[in-house]
Amino acid sequence: MEIEGCLNSYVDRGSMESHRFFLARRTLLEMLFDRGYAVSVTQMAMTLSEFRETYGESPDLDRLRIPASLISKPSNKILVIFCGPEKVKLPFIRGIYNQLIQENLTRLILVLQSKATSKARDAIKEIFRFKVETFQITELLVNITKHVLKPKHDVLIEEEKQALLKKYNVEESQLPRMLLTDAIARYYGLEKGQVVKVTYDGELTGNHVSYRCVM
Repeated sequence: MEIEGCLNSYVDRGSMESHRFFLARRTLLEMLFDRGYAVSVTQMAMTLSEFRETYGESPDLDRLRIPASLISKPSNKILVIFCGPEKVKLPFIRGIYNQLIQENLTRLILVLQSKATSKARDAIKEIFRFKVETFQITELLVNITKHVLKPKHDVLIEEEKQALLKKYNVEESQLPRMLLTDAIARYYGLEKGQVVKVTYDGELTGNHVSYRCVM
């Protein structure tokens, strides 16, 4: 009986839906923190059981929204919105736009549980006056930057980038490239021209540093 009780302690008796939202929301909070936004440490440290006590087994998506301001420039505000399980269509995107038209946002992240139609994707690019990022919820169940095989990435500020180019007497186009669609570039919300310092420290890669420019 003791063995059975011990095994039972490892069984997740809650809903898979709440578990997915818990993992995705935690990754998003860590993502915003790594981008320099002010986020709640308490929220980041929340356990699955605490999440379920707070949001329930079938969370209200509006309550899962994450607003945050950039620490270095509080006027730069971002909002994370979780979308429902249905396909994202044009009227839904217009509805979000109408909700946020008065908000002083500089960025928006939409977490999708399904695919978006081509018209919805076009509208995301056309009607919003600020950058909108989209992630499938399945992309957020694990924080890729914490993977044991992933080297450390540090985003250089503009002054550090210019010092690097001057030191090695190169143009940014001569640096190794990182695509905007790269998972790391998406995690940090990088723009074209930004430079990332990549630090390798492993048996297979050895210890060395390289720099990659987002293209």
